[in-house]
This record gives sequence, structure tokens and C-alpha cells, in this order.
Amino acid sequence: MSELDDFSDEAEAAAFYASLPSTRGASGAVIRSEQGGVMLVRRAYGARNWGVPGGIMEAGESPVAACRRELHEELGVHARILGPAVVDWVPARHPRTAALQWLFHTDPPDGSEIRLQAEELTEWAWVDPDDLHALLPAPTARRMAAALETAPGCGPAYLEDGRAVFG
Repeated sequence: MSELDDFSDEAEAAAFYASLPSTRGASGAVIRSEQGGVMLVRRAYGARNWGVPGGIMEAGESPVAACRRELHEELGVHARILGPAVVDWVPARHPRTAALQWLFHTDPPDGSEIRLQAEELTEWAWVDPDDLHALLPAPTARRMAAALETAPGCGPAYLEDGRAVFG
């Protein structure tokens, strides 16, 4: 059985799928130091705020592939993904469309291996988890806090706009 079995022809199927809302995707990493800090990165563009290592998923790219690519592009590291931590549906806020934000637990890189991509990032730091709300936008801080409550291999937590839906 194929996806086209519900339609009379390919044109009808194409028209139906074109009418559906589009949702962006982004993928990031929850990276913890041995001392319990969380890695944050400072963007080199826009408001130059602190953020989570990661970025926008490209067309046809899976969330895991996007996380690996972004960590390699931004930090110069080949990360080992340990498992999903959080999936967060983010509502549309003009001019942005709705998005699914993925966070994955990853092994921490050796600090000496990190090579920041100058066009993307200006610095990185290990941050105390208690400081996330002071440094990150509220939904991102809530997303990271939820991810820290999820043990590697025991996720993901499902969120909507950074808030738990279940439990």
C-alpha cells in the first residue's frame, strides 16, 4: 500500500499535500561536562545571544543528521549522539512558522578539539544549569531544563512551546 492509494491520481495527492501546513525543524545538542555544566554557544549574528549548539534542519535531513552536521560545522567536532532528549512543538510567531525543535544527548567533546566557526559562533562556555533561564530565551531555557531531566536513552520528553504536555 502506498501513500497514493488514498487518492485518485498523483495530481490529487500533490494538491492535497501542498495544502498542508509546513513546519520547520531544528536540531540541537545537550552537552554536559563531567562537572555537570551545560554547553552553550554565543551566536555571531543577530542579537549575539547565548544559545544551544545546533541549528535549522536542511531539506530532506533527519533530526539526528542535522545535529551531527551542525556540531561539526559550528564546533568542528564529530559528536556521538546518545539519544533523544526532547521534542518540542513551537507555535508560529510572526514572521516564523511553527517548528519542531529536537534536542539530543551527546557525549562531551574534548575542549581542545573545539574549533568555532567564526561566521556562526563567537564563544562557548560550560554553564551551570541553574543559570539557563538567565541566559536563554524562556522557551529554550524550558526546553533545555526538560532535556536535563531526561536521562540519555530514556527520552524523548514531548513538549509544546517548552512546556510538558504529559505528566
